Amino acid sequence: MQNHTKTTIFILRGLTDDPQLQVFLFVFMFLTYILCITGNLTIIILTLVDPHLKTPMYFFLQNFSFLELLFTTACIPRYLYSLSTGDDTVSYNACITQIFFITFLGATEFFLLSAMSYDRYVAICKPLYYTTIMNSKVYNLLLLSCWMTGLIIILPTLGMYVELEFCDSNVIDHFGCDPSPLLKISCSDTSSLDKMMVVFSVILLIITLVLVVLSYGHIIHTILRLPSAQQRKKAFSTCSSHMIVVSMTYGTCIFIYIKPPGEEHLVLNKIVSVLMTSVAPVMNPFIYTLRNKQVIQAFKDLVKKITHLSKM
Repeated sequence: MQNHTKTTIFILRGLTDDPQLQVFLFVFMFLTYILCITGNLTIIILTLVDPHLKTPMYFFLQNFSFLELLFTTACIPRYLYSLSTGDDTVSYNACITQIFFITFLGATEFFLLSAMSYDRYVAICKPLYYTTIMNSKVYNLLLLSCWMTGLIIILPTLGMYVELEFCDSNVIDHFGCDPSPLLKISCSDTSSLDKMMVVFSVILLIITLVLVVLSYGHIIHTILRLPSAQQRKKAFSTCSSHMIVVSMTYGTCIFIYIKPPGEEHLVLNKIVSVLMTSVAPVMNPFIYTLRNKQVIQAFKDLVKKITHLSKM
């Protein structure tokens, strides 16, 4: 049997070797990260301090923003450090930790999007019973279920990642510790892990997507039956932002995982990963707030309070 030395350091290839392009990437990703932190923190603060935003809808939005903050922080700062210092190395433990947070937070986000879809279904299809059905016990239990299910569904594959051996190469062709590039450089038999990843990904996507489609199927059916165009417009506006975010999230994830292997797809993978980890978390706060009069008014009220306090 061949002896394998346990790999303790990985090298990340990043997105490009061009110094000028690296500068552009650093500025772009740094700005998007700052905007992501600012936008999502603003939503979290508003939903915590404004009494008009103490509803299940904003409770879920607050937690979604918190998830987005954690997800982008698990990916972007490490790459910004690599671009600014030229240090492309990452320890084995740090790599496994990053994979854990990326997969755990990603899985939890899908379940949370499903819970948000159910909340919109109850609000539009059963408005008279909304406060009864979506009481604090129910939405707290839904949130806890999202986090726990996200954790449970990724633990089996994470345990198998820890057992991987690396002997021929320690260069990961990505800007972060992504599961797929890591499998490519392992000298262990990864066929079982590949199959398990596909099974869990499909289960995760199908279960959550079915829940979302069922919710919005009932929502659209209810909206179309409303008597006036004004009512239909108002009902649609309450869930249109969520539909956009759901479409973006599922679209990018399906693009990454449901496609044939190949070098050209690996390049596209990196580009889409940048969009998922830096651009999408910036866009989501704006998508949810630009058409939401309550959030805009809450922001104006908060600015007035801060301005008033600063003048005292």
